[in-house]
Amino acid sequence: MKISDRVRHFFHVVSNVRPIVWIGSYIALMPIFALIYWALPDGQFRIPDGAGTDFGSWLYYSIVTITTLGFGDYTPAHGWAQCVTAVEVMCGLTILGFFLNAVGSMKSEIDVTSEIEKQRQLHSAQEKGKLIKMRALLLKRLNTFIYNCENNVSEQVLTRSAFNISLALDSLQTHVDLTEWPELLENCFTLVADCQIFTDERQIGETSDTPKIDFTSQAAETARKIQTLLSEINE
Repeated sequence: MKISDRVRHFFHVVSNVRPIVWIGSYIALMPIFALIYWALPDGQFRIPDGAGTDFGSWLYYSIVTITTLGFGDYTPAHGWAQCVTAVEVMCGLTILGFFLNAVGSMKSEIDVTSEIEKQRQLHSAQEKGKLIKMRALLLKRLNTFIYNCENNVSEQVLTRSAFNISLALDSLQTHVDLTEWPELLENCFTLVADCQIFTDERQIGETSDTPKIDFTSQAAETARKIQTLLSEINE
């Protein structure tokens, strides 16, 4: 892997770390460095007269240092103190940079998610509008089909009716994205498949494998479910 790819991967990983983690790390460094300052030998700092050298005092110095305020009351005078102070400042600036980067990444993620949801809602509204336009004709054809299934019409009339409702539902699935209504999609698919099998079996010269009475009862039930689902879709 190239160095540029490694760097890109590193920043990608860093960007995916939540801002709260970086803030937590930033705050956690304060007492850690305070302990280091507290453990350093005497004489490493120039301390004003009367100033304390307990852990609380070094915690104060650590906070002032990592936030780059630098009031100047405690001053690192020798190598170890200067080195540790410089490391703390660099750690603080680095973590703050990563924090801001993570905030920007999170904002971008929120914006993308919001845009996707907006597009999904727009798509849903468009598909709903198309479905509502086709609904009246579909309900009329479903009523005719159910009537033919429930009454003792000739097999020729029933076959033609099954063919017509199959075409109507095929057209519906072609023009409208029914994945917005999974139950409606499933029932449309079922009825189309049943009607196609029924009509194919009754072509001239072919033997019927599907009893008429079984087809009509099952198809009528599926058609009623489709009617109900279509009627429940509000404008």
